[in-house]
Parts: sequence; structure tokens; C-alpha cells
Amino acid sequence: MSQISRRKLIAGGIATAAAASGIAVAATLARRHGLIPPDAGGLYGPGETLTYAAQRLLNRQSLAREFSRSEISEKPFANEVATMDAAFQRMKAGNFVDWKMTVDGMAARPTTFSMADIRSFPTTSHITMIACEEGWSYIAEWSGVQLSKILEHVGALPQVRYVVYRSYEPDTWESIDISEALHPQTLICHTMNGADLTVPFGGPLRIRIPRQLGYKNVKYITGLTLTDSLKGFGKGNGGASCEDGYAWYAGI
Repeated sequence: MSQISRRKLIAGGIATAAAASGIAVAATLARRHGLIPPDAGGLYGPGETLTYAAQRLLNRQSLAREFSRSEISEKPFANEVATMDAAFQRMKAGNFVDWKMTVDGMAARPTTFSMADIRSFPTTSHITMIACEEGWSYIAEWSGVQLSKILEHVGALPQVRYVVYRSYEPDTWESIDISEALHPQTLICHTMNGADLTVPFGGPLRIRIPRQLGYKNVKYITGLTLTDSLKGFGKGNGGASCEDGYAWYAGI
């Protein structure tokens, strides 16, 4: 049996179990295949598990839709952000040459990258839509380094299951599984529409995950931690947004 047909069979079994025997049975089947999201507890946990497991089995390597240059939004929308502190303003005044992004955790070579280091990696671009759970969206060209290249550079250990990423904004952090981290469209972005990423849109660095909703695309990235468990981060649900009631896996 081919790998994809096996995945479809498993996913079909999960869906059938959900319909015939209840969503809790589907969650049990997903657990058997190691596809339990960190927010699987609580009232909506079985549903979150079903969504995550089905997506991973059927769409692990699928690409987010890419658009033509003529479809780039003329007036992209930027969420309002809190006024940054004096240290951030000093870095902004210096064109962020002093900005750092640290990668630690389960890495053979933990590294702190400067903006020059980040820009020295080969640049990857895609024109994709960012969609917010609040209802707005826009299309832009995003450019930066594939997260997979950074993980390769630091020597991510084989047992890494998640990448936790942190923002300069206090108490703002999220995480993705290793499958999403290695996806070719997942970028650490420094450029938008051919120009340096501006502060309203997350400059100087933001993570861009076009297969997930806007709140997973955190701005002002300062650090990544590679880990095999999310239990030691926050309340163990996988992100600050999860602690506010949002789903950890926000696939679209």
C-alpha cells in the first residue's frame, strides 16, 4: 500500500469513527498514530484532535495558494500594535542592525543570528494571502529565509517535534509542529512587497506560515526554541493564543 493511500485510509478511519462512534473514538484513533495536538484537553479537545489529525494525514505537504503579482493588495491591513519600548525604538532608528534572533533548545549548534546573518541565507519568496480570524485578509509578497534552512544550520536534533517562537511583544509566543516548520512556504520574513518589512507588519522579522491563520504568523520574532514537548511552555497548550481560547492548530 502506498504511503498516501495508507494516510487516506487512516484519515478515512478517523472520519468514519467520528461519524459512527463519536468524536471521542476518533480522538483515540488519532492518539494511536501520534497526532494529538497540545490543546487536546478540555471541551473542544476531541474536535481539535480530529481536525489536526485529518489535516496532517491528508495535507502534510500541500501548498498554500499562491497568487500573481497583479493580485497583490493595494492597501494591506495591519493590526494595531502597542507602542514599543525605548530599546525597540533605538533599534528601529538604527535600521534594526542590532536586532537578534536566538535559536536554542534541541539543537547541536544553538545560535544567535543578527539581521545580517538572516539576510545571508538564500531568499525565498511567495505571494500568498494572510487571513485573520477577525475577518480581514490581504495578499502580499513575502520574502525571507525558509525556517527549514535555519533548523538545518543549527543542527536540529531528530527528536524535535515542535518549534516555539517568541516575539519582542511581551507574553506573545506560539508554536508549530516540525512538519509545519519544515514546510517550504514557512519563512522567517524580512521583506514584504520588495521592501524591508515595516514595523506595522511585523518588521524587522516575522514568521510567515501561509497555511495557518493570522495569529500564528507572529510579528517581531526574537527567538526560536526546538523541543520535543510543549508541557514546559506556558500552560502547555502550545501558545499564548491557546490560553485565550484559540486553537493551537489553525490550518486553512
